[in-house]
Amino acid sequence: MTNPLLADWQTDFALPPFEAIEDSHFAPAFEAAMAEGRAAAQAIADNPAPPDFANTIEALERADATLDRVAGVFFNLAGSDSTPAREALQRELSPKLSAYASEITSNTALFQRIESLWDQREALELTPEQARVLELYRRMFLRAGAALTGDDAARMTEIKSRLATLGTQFAQNVLAEERDWLMELDDAALAGLPDFLRAAAADAARERGREGHVITLNRSLIAPFLEHCPDRELRRRAYEAWVSRGANGGATDNRAIVAETLALRAERAALLGHASFAAFKLEPEMARTPQAVRDLLMQVWTPARAQAEADAAVLEQMLHADGHAGRLEPWDWRYYADKRRRAEHDLDDAQIKPYLSLENMLAAAFDCAQRLFGLEFRALDVPLHHRDARAWEVTRDGRHMAVFIGDYFARPSKRSGAWCSAFRSQRKLDGDIRAVVVNQCNFARGEPALLSWDDAQTLFHEFGHALHHILSDVTYATVSGTSVARDFVELPSQLYEHWLEVPEVLASHARHVVTGEPMPDDLLKRLLAAQTFDQGFATVEYLASALVDLDFHDGPPPADPMQRQAELLGELGLPHAIRMRHATPHFAHVFAGDGYSSGYYSYMWSEVMDADAFEAFRETGDPFDAVTAVRLEHYILSQGGSAEPDALYLAFRGQMPGVEPLLRGRGLAA
Repeated sequence: MTNPLLADWQTDFALPPFEAIEDSHFAPAFEAAMAEGRAAAQAIADNPAPPDFANTIEALERADATLDRVAGVFFNLAGSDSTPAREALQRELSPKLSAYASEITSNTALFQRIESLWDQREALELTPEQARVLELYRRMFLRAGAALTGDDAARMTEIKSRLATLGTQFAQNVLAEERDWLMELDDAALAGLPDFLRAAAADAARERGREGHVITLNRSLIAPFLEHCPDRELRRRAYEAWVSRGANGGATDNRAIVAETLALRAERAALLGHASFAAFKLEPEMARTPQAVRDLLMQVWTPARAQAEADAAVLEQMLHADGHAGRLEPWDWRYYADKRRRAEHDLDDAQIKPYLSLENMLAAAFDCAQRLFGLEFRALDVPLHHRDARAWEVTRDGRHMAVFIGDYFARPSKRSGAWCSAFRSQRKLDGDIRAVVVNQCNFARGEPALLSWDDAQTLFHEFGHALHHILSDVTYATVSGTSVARDFVELPSQLYEHWLEVPEVLASHARHVVTGEPMPDDLLKRLLAAQTFDQGFATVEYLASALVDLDFHDGPPPADPMQRQAELLGELGLPHAIRMRHATPHFAHVFAGDGYSSGYYSYMWSEVMDADAFEAFRETGDPFDAVTAVRLEHYILSQGGSAEPDALYLAFRGQMPGVEPLLRGRGLAA
């Protein structure tokens, strides 16, 4: 029978035929797709015609079409709905896909054709986008080791294969520990929790096939538990389980994986002539150098740490007033910060969440996209990858723009966190191909589902990434959508969060889930006035992770990463009651693949720009100013990676920003 992954998809919007796809289809589909890609690459290399852009670069753009399609389905499923069969296949595929990529980039004849085009680029009369794509292909081959020979080339292949295996194992270990841990709550524990949290704990128990109420390691469940549970011992148990993921001994312990990963990355960078892995990784980014990253982070660390220390002193007094002796501990911070927020701003999650239902916040995100970019969203009734997922057709002036899929609820088979990915990227080579983009979140279930303010920000953040795909308008998939520098990719997502804070957006969409009444004006004002509350804590826990990531990769790899982590945090003076947002053994951004390795700083690098970019709207007096929105789409959202990010931002804003808007936005300015 025909493998549905390899057949033409005669479905609405050419969506993957999810109902026909079985796990057994993936392995043969990957094998066929890689064979097709190998043959296509070799045909390009063997082409007797002189190299030109069409017969080399555009041919390479087409070579992996089937592999990209199969991988788009598989890895979206593996991340959002893991099964033992998918996990086993992912472990098997990781080294195979790495070997395949190495085989292509080590094809000497293929690389020589790219080099030939590069040498004659001035005479080729390329469009700016074509020139950029040629540059990126050459960079990709060089950074993959195409110029290496002999033992060095063979060793590079070995390193990349082993790193792929380690990254997969790291991610699966974290998922296993998150899936296996839970804490049952008895009546005494439930008595001190608000209704929304009791309901979420009951839903979590049902999801795990249990009676009663449980706390799991899902952030949307454990964070409010730490904020609201008055039982200090229960908070400690939950917190320690949360932060010790990947460091509990046994088969799922990630500490040895981290050490080996860091050593292999350093060796990889040295083979390519770089002083450190951070130097190698940052070369194509906006930051360019580790020192530029460190300079930015430390500019923010100093005022953030000072604010956090001042806040810690206040919270410790509250701890003592409750009859507890000793120091404020990490499992105390969120609880007493929430009490302080209620006292100083008269805000309580139980009061806010009924106005932030998932449906209302989706409507808000869609409404902002309509007002800014003219996008319309129509719900679709189509088969999808999971029963929780929902889909919308996105149109503008009657033109199909994309399919947007939202998969919002936590489940044991979904990896933690929130992310945006695509089943298909936008491109115009061989026809007007539009994106199929998906947002994945881990919100707690509920009837109806109620979001915290952080959850609502996450929804807007991931939808900002989706807009980067939806509004993409390039010819080549290599530079489509979010295919940009790592420290630029968070600009659209973090910028979109700002519209959640626009009073008229909340006035329209923050409506009580039962009564339909808008959020009272007084509550709305208090909510917005509290946006800089506890930013010392939030900034310090993020920066601690970013600085550890940078330190691990900027210099010789530490023999004992956990010891080096402790030393660095001591040197920085991390406050006692704050720990890293992502402790190293579960730091998936950095070790489940190398996407954010040496790059966790990028959220803050992008925040410098997003704070300044929203100022462009503020300066007009209208957060939905049509002229500014057109400029944002034209210079940022539609361009993908078709130009250097610095050039794109300068074209939009006219100048590069300093750190001051970021500090003001976080309430940390002097």
